[in-house]
Amino acid sequence: MMPSQTDLTAGTVAQSDGAGGTWQTLRRDVGAMLGLGYIALVTLVAVFAPVLTSISGWTPYEFDQTAIDPNLGGMPIGAWGGMGAEHWLGVEPGSGRDIFARIVYGARVSMSIALSATALTTVLGVSLGLVAGYFGGRVDLVVSRVMDFLMAFPALIFMIAVLSALPAGNRSTLLVVVISAFGWPYLARIVRGQTMSLAQREFVEAARAAGASGTRIVFREILPNLRSTIIVMATLAVPGYIGTEAGLSFLGVGVVPPAPSWGQMIAASVKWYAVDPAYFVVPGVCLFLLVLSFTVLGDRLRAVVDAQEGR
Repeated sequence: MMPSQTDLTAGTVAQSDGAGGTWQTLRRDVGAMLGLGYIALVTLVAVFAPVLTSISGWTPYEFDQTAIDPNLGGMPIGAWGGMGAEHWLGVEPGSGRDIFARIVYGARVSMSIALSATALTTVLGVSLGLVAGYFGGRVDLVVSRVMDFLMAFPALIFMIAVLSALPAGNRSTLLVVVISAFGWPYLARIVRGQTMSLAQREFVEAARAAGASGTRIVFREILPNLRSTIIVMATLAVPGYIGTEAGLSFLGVGVVPPAPSWGQMIAASVKWYAVDPAYFVVPGVCLFLLVLSFTVLGDRLRAVVDAQEGR
């Protein structure tokens, strides 16, 4: 007897039913909600950066020489790096650029690079993991060997070498490509393992018996059942990519000045933090809270999904 449509999509329905339960559980978790709230705040700040800087009256590239004291080597005038009604978070020592303006535009840079790298990593990792896990054979052998090579490769050293050798133009795109090139194997390995397990399940066997093609089975039967895993892994990948971008910018091979970046601001603050700690604290706290928020949210989400799936 031919299997019914209900039989073919049993795994997908179970995943759909679990989505509402996952959200309800996360809503009761204070840590997850605080993390999600801060992520939403930073996202809004990044999206509306031009509006916020027009309200503050300063762009991230303007120099305010009246806000620094040339007799003190360019130290900001006033307490805590010149914080006040004119400059809400103070000014950069030596240049007088508004820190608030550079923070909000730096949020746009950090979030856009991290989210773009996560999206590209997810597409590559999921696609190659699905193909390797389901079709096996030589395809699996080739994909697995490439994953092993990239995971064993000293990624940070290679990133620094490549970005140092390439022209500075369109550095954000280069960062996304380089970060994604070394990030996808971690997701692909997990997707491959779960695909191999799901390929032996009854609903997949039913789809084969119904004459479904391999491509249809992979993308219509197996992929929907990996949704929770993919979401969790992507959420946990974002803080790593934010930190990678900040670290590369700190080392001088990331975002090119004068474009603002939190990592770049932290690097520039090193020689000033003893006399102007605010210049180091403001971008440092913003970066720390964003990475922490994504990490906590991803960890809570993973715990909820594991509990629902009985792991």
